[in-house]
Amino acid sequence: MIPWQQRLSTGTEDIQDEVIHWYQQTRHGKAYVPEMIWGTLQTEAYASVILRKVVEFLGVPNDVSAGVAKRMERQQVLYDGEHHYEVILGEQALYTNVGGPVVMRGQMERLLREIDLPSLSLGVLPAAAEVGVIPMPGFSMYDGGRVHYELVSSGVDITDVDELALHDKAFDALSSTASYGEAASSLISKALAFWSAVDEL
Repeated sequence: MIPWQQRLSTGTEDIQDEVIHWYQQTRHGKAYVPEMIWGTLQTEAYASVILRKVVEFLGVPNDVSAGVAKRMERQQVLYDGEHHYEVILGEQALYTNVGGPVVMRGQMERLLREIDLPSLSLGVLPAAAEVGVIPMPGFSMYDGGRVHYELVSSGVDITDVDELALHDKAFDALSSTASYGEAASSLISKALAFWSAVDEL
């Protein structure tokens, strides 16, 4: 494992380039993101807050604008007709305050616009849902036999075949309980109403 401070020693742009490569090479990816919005669906405003927090927390060079631009470039995989992603957001991800009500409202609006993209199967795991696996941190699954976790101090890759199979099993369990289609849109719309009401206070 290489610590984030070392990997981000030149700022956030280079590692965003690396992530773009992962996504371009992955024709069918999966992601479980329990507490924040999946990076490939983040608005520019939301991504700016996230990367600014990374820079401040780790004390790495501040190139937030360049890093955000690369994150926005990554999102082209949603529109090129060559990729498909199965994504499960925890309902908490819709309420974790990233940047305040205006940013969160814009993010909910984007989720509602994009939820029917042909390249995307977007589910929301209700907060009170009973899931057939123990609670776990978020993870991403890429083509080529790789699961990636992002921890506080570093990122971890898993490539062992048996461990990959367990992650597939875990994702299936989460997916079987998540809400999709109109039910997912309803949960996102509820969050949008929440952030709209907060904005008016």
